[in-house]
This record gives sequence, C-alpha cells and structure tokens, in this order.
Amino acid sequence: TQEVNMVKFVFVQLLSLALWLGRTATETPEEDVIPPGRIAVIGAGIGGAATTHFLRQYFGRDVQIDVYESGAVGGRMAKATISGQDHEIGAATIHPLSLHMKEFVRLLGLTERDHRSNLLTVYNGEEFVFEESEWYIVNFFKLLWRYGFDFLRVKMWLESHQHKFMRIYQYQSLGYSFTSMDKLLHVLGGDTFVQMTKHSIDEALQKVGISQRFIDEMVGPIIRLTYGEGINVNAFVGMTSLSETETDLWTVGEGNEKVCSGLLYATRVNLIKGKVTSVHAKKRPRRNGELVTVYEVNYLAGADTDYGIYDIVIVAAPLHSANPDIGFHAFSQPIDVVRGQYQRKVVTLVEGHLNASFFRYQGAGPFHPTTIGTTVTSGSYVLGASVSLPAGSAEAPARVWKVLSSEPLGEEGLRGLFRSHTAVRQAQWLAHPRYSPEDQVPPFVLHHHLYHLNAIEWAASTLEMMAIAAKNVALLAHHRWFQQLDKVDQDTPLNLKLEL
Repeated sequence: TQEVNMVKFVFVQLLSLALWLGRTATETPEEDVIPPGRIAVIGAGIGGAATTHFLRQYFGRDVQIDVYESGAVGGRMAKATISGQDHEIGAATIHPLSLHMKEFVRLLGLTERDHRSNLLTVYNGEEFVFEESEWYIVNFFKLLWRYGFDFLRVKMWLESHQHKFMRIYQYQSLGYSFTSMDKLLHVLGGDTFVQMTKHSIDEALQKVGISQRFIDEMVGPIIRLTYGEGINVNAFVGMTSLSETETDLWTVGEGNEKVCSGLLYATRVNLIKGKVTSVHAKKRPRRNGELVTVYEVNYLAGADTDYGIYDIVIVAAPLHSANPDIGFHAFSQPIDVVRGQYQRKVVTLVEGHLNASFFRYQGAGPFHPTTIGTTVTSGSYVLGASVSLPAGSAEAPARVWKVLSSEPLGEEGLRGLFRSHTAVRQAQWLAHPRYSPEDQVPPFVLHHHLYHLNAIEWAASTLEMMAIAAKNVALLAHHRWFQQLDKVDQDTPLNLKLEL
C-alpha cells in the first residue's frame, strides 16, 4: 500500500543518514597507542573490497593496506560471456534495503538498474503446481485457493525479522562491533534471533503455523533457486532467500563486480596478485623494548614465494575443507577455524528455446513463465532456471536461460531441456557453505589482531551480509587496536535507544 511504501521510504532515508553519521562513529585514538603501519586483507571479493573502504575510514590515509588476490577481483561476483554479452552468474540481485551496497554505488558513481520481475512457476515432478500471472489480483486468489493465508503469514514473518535485522545499521553507525555472529544477532533480536541459525527454515515456519504444502511447494523451490539447497537450511538462510522474491530488487548497471574494483581503486590499496599459503605469528620489539605480535603473510606469486609483515590481518576469503591451503603457524593457541563443506554451484547459460515438455507442460499456448522452480520431490537434476538479461542492459537480442543444476549439464541434458540452442556457457564454483542447523557459526576474531570476515557466511551469504561483516570487522580491528572496548560486544539496546 501507499502508506507502507512511505514508511519504508522514510525508514531508508533515516538509516542512510545514520550511515553517513557513522563515518565519525569511531573515537579519537588514545595518544599513547601507536597506530598500525600495515594491514593485510586476504581476498578481493565484495568482503575484502568493502573492508578496505571501512579500514581507510577508520585508520586514516597513512596506513598501508595490502590486498592479496590469486584470482580475479570480484571473487564470486562472477560474469560469463555468451554471444558477445556479459551475464551475471554469481550474486545477481541486490535487495532494496541493502544500504551498504547502495552507499558504495553512490560513492563510486555507478548506477542502480531495476531487476525485471520474473514470472514464477513451480514444478513438482508431475505438473506445475503454481503458475504466476502478470496480474496481482490473479496471483492473490491462486495463492489463497491453494495455500490459504500462508503466503501472507510468511510475508509478515519475513518483514518482522527483516525489521529486527535492519537495526544493525543503527549499531554500526554508532561504532558498535561484535566478535561473533551470535553476539551480533542477540543484540538485534535476543535469543529468538540467535536460534535462527540453529533451527531449519522448515521448523521455523511450521512453528508459526505455515503448512507443509506451502513450505514444500513455495519456500523449498525459492531456496533451491537461490542457494541450491532445500528446506533443511537454517532459518536465517531461509529468510535471506525469501527476501529475493520481493519487488524492487536491483543490480549494478555497470556490473556488480565493478563495486569491488571501484572500492579498491578509491581506497588506494596495494593489490598483490598472489596466493596466500600461510600466516605466522611473530614477536617483534618496538623502540621502547616492548615485544608485540606481528603477522607474517606468506604467498606464492607464480613460481616465486614472498612474504609481508603486518600489524593486522583480515582473512576475507572462505576457509573450508576444500581450501586448506592457508595454514596458521606459531600461534600460542590453535586457530579456531570451522572448515566445513562449501556448496558447489553449477550454472549454465543457454541461448535457445526451452523445451516446456521437459516439465510436462501441456498448455496449448506459448510458455510464458520466466523463472522455473522445482520441488525436492521433483527428482530433477534441474534446481531451477530463469531468463537472464545481459549486465547493463534491459533487453537481450535473444533469450538466454540461466540454469542451476546439481551437476554439469551434459549434451543429453541440454537436448532434453532445450528444443534447440545456439550457444552454451557453463561455470561451476564453491559458492557458499553447505547449510545445516547443526553448523557452528565461527567467530570473527581468530587471534589478537587476526580476523575472519567470512565467518558471517555460516549464518547466511549475500552481498550485503558480506558488506555488513566488512564494516563490523573494520570497527572491531580499530577498537581492539586502540583499546576502545566499550564499543565491542555491548548488548545495550536501551543505551542505543537513548543515543538515537
């Protein structure tokens, strides 16, 4: 409604003001604390690039910031070219309330491009159980007929939890930071919010009275489209996944990865093309004779090995069992890193004509849906498919489908899924953690001044989540270095209310 939109508009404006005010949220450093001379950031994806932006804000222009990246800048914000045009195959859409991403785009002079809404249809292995219409009133009655008021209850549940999570921008604008995701979530929504990472979305929605049919036929396919997993993911992942169904989603007109390269350029970092192999804790004397801990970052640059010495190190890259290459050595206590499994994502771009009969479509007219979700019971290797538009363009000369599958599409799979095709481009990578309510969400702090930004991914993985983690870790590094611990792990919503 118009009133709801106005409330959202005012809310966004106030939070944008809070973000601007947040640039001065850190206090003046104590005069007797020597500022850090060198900071290392391992990884040049959205997390690493955003971290350099906030580090420059809080530590000033004199600190040297080195960024290590063995691959392309942008990390998992990947694009692929098909028929001469680039398409987003990594993180494609951004939520309208992603305030950090909006701020980056504004600062860099980039543009927001509205993401065209797709028409969703859901396939259960035998038939399409739901087909979205271009008319809102038609969709309303379709949903009401099959699911009762479940779709409205889920919308209310989602908005309630989103409202709580949006408080993070207020806390960050005032300079608060948190050493773990559990402590961050607790200050936003208490124990109930913390439990969202420890219970499945299936359990969470059943608890508020949502039917199993709606969860299986609507929530499950959406999670398969966004994360390639099912309703056993934790409730926080489920919440972020359901947020992708909202209107007003957007992308960066010039390509999402331009945010990363733009931030690195704007913050004047040293980009080192090399693969980090290990981090060693070392003791070094200061001029006054005091022994301090520094970190030796060892890396490979081609066939050569080299290292750098740093006061602060931030790991902005996944640490998981398939990537055990970064070793941590000579620490007084073992570094607590959760090396769980990451989910392999297989994306295939196909320029061609979809074979609707693959989904047992019996309609007499043309096949109108532009997004296809599948249920777990469908038994299909196709997790979902959607029409993809080229980056920076609102139209495409030919229809390109982006297919998400559990395994690479072979020639047989392509022949079954498409009546004809003229171009194919396939990519696969480890996209995000393989989620389960049993997962342990690791801390952001690994050692005194050694941090792991990607710990946040074990709660949920989106571009804005990484940006939130980047600001949190930059604040954390600043406060712990300058011993301003009154801004660390302060569970003080009452004080926050008074300050605001």
